[in-house]
Amino acid sequence: MAGVEGRVAFITGAGSGIGRATARVLAQGGADIVVTDINLAGAEETAQAVTELGRKALALRVDVSDLRAVETATAQAGQELGAIDILFSNAGIGTQVAFADMTEEDWDHMFDVHLNGTYHCFRAVLPEMKTAGWGRLISTSSMGAFTGGVRLAHYCAAKAGIAGLTVAMASELARSGITVNAVAPGVIDTPMVRQSPERWVKNMTKTIPMRKLGQPEDIAHAVVYLASEEAGFMTGQILSPNGGSYMKWC
Repeated sequence: MAGVEGRVAFITGAGSGIGRATARVLAQGGADIVVTDINLAGAEETAQAVTELGRKALALRVDVSDLRAVETATAQAGQELGAIDILFSNAGIGTQVAFADMTEEDWDHMFDVHLNGTYHCFRAVLPEMKTAGWGRLISTSSMGAFTGGVRLAHYCAAKAGIAGLTVAMASELARSGITVNAVAPGVIDTPMVRQSPERWVKNMTKTIPMRKLGQPEDIAHAVVYLASEEAGFMTGQILSPNGGSYMKWC
């Protein structure tokens, strides 16, 4: 996609799954990638894949729940690859626990990674985007933000917060040249989903009208569109590739 050629993208949670797939598709379109993840080995594997596609890559270990760590990473990225044009705030966790058994630590950790992590990333990259008069802020919400999920109250609430942040920031930045959008994936075949019991995965697959899990690339292509020059009139939107799971019947 020509609309991302020459851009620099900063991706969190890029050591596997959706983040890795998005790094690859952006690189195929001509973007250089800052690959961040709390798992440095995974980030380095993704960075290697990006360089094999002929683009520059920088792998960094980043804990998105730590604002200072995010700011340090974005500063290093700017020095080594140039100003960040595209942010994909994608880092996430997916523990399941019944609300009655949920501890305050469970709740806070989910929000620290998902919602606070997105806030930290927005805050770190926004000043330079405003100066440039161009930018793409993209984050990962979830279909669960709108449908709910058993044993996932903390996850769904945090992802709903990202959806709300997306709309609010899109309104605030509408005249700045910066668009703000999110993806809200359905059930995608990622390492995080595969941590769930096999029975849960099979049962979830049966609820999808297409009767299959989505692939990371299904989300990556949606993200790359939102990151592109062609999506300049697209803001405040939450795209949900989900295999038809919003349909009432199939």
